[in-house]
Amino acid sequence: MTRKSVCVYCGSRAGAIPAYARDAKALGAALAGEGWRLVYGAGDVGLMGETARAAQAAGGETFGVIPVHLVPHEAGRSEPGRYVVTETMHERKKVMIMNADAVVMLPGGAGSLDELFEALTWRQLGLHAKPILVLNSAGFWTPLRTLIDHVIDQGFAEPSLGAFLTWVDTPEDAIEALRIALA
Repeated sequence: MTRKSVCVYCGSRAGAIPAYARDAKALGAALAGEGWRLVYGAGDVGLMGETARAAQAAGGETFGVIPVHLVPHEAGRSEPGRYVVTETMHERKKVMIMNADAVVMLPGGAGSLDELFEALTWRQLGLHAKPILVLNSAGFWTPLRTLIDHVIDQGFAEPSLGAFLTWVDTPEDAIEALRIALA
């Protein structure tokens, strides 16, 4: 049986409330507990660092991907062989999703949204069929869900766009959804 890998998109900052870091740590540890490899942005900062440190501390495997221009700012903790440096952000996103069986998005900023929307667009275009989960920690992504519903309601996307996203409220819910999707 092939080991499953889960790509996590999240902030390179900790965010305004402790719940975000708590959920990042819980998700990282839970991925390791399932025996799933964490694919992430390779940074040792913000929620990205919290998720990776928790996965590694729980004995999990990590695979970090970082563009060369971010290495001085976000250099990761991954051991050799689990760390890839790309030339561009676009290449980073491609390497991350191509090395994962599923995607989970935690709270984050513009970069996390960029990653999510590229994965979502690729799914819409049939370039992959990987599950995409949005972990709505402390209601952080509720406005995004409203926006996506609005885009669909206003005729700029088919209802299938919304169906490509699985919304969960806790790391435990994310793990349960991943167990089903990756079975």
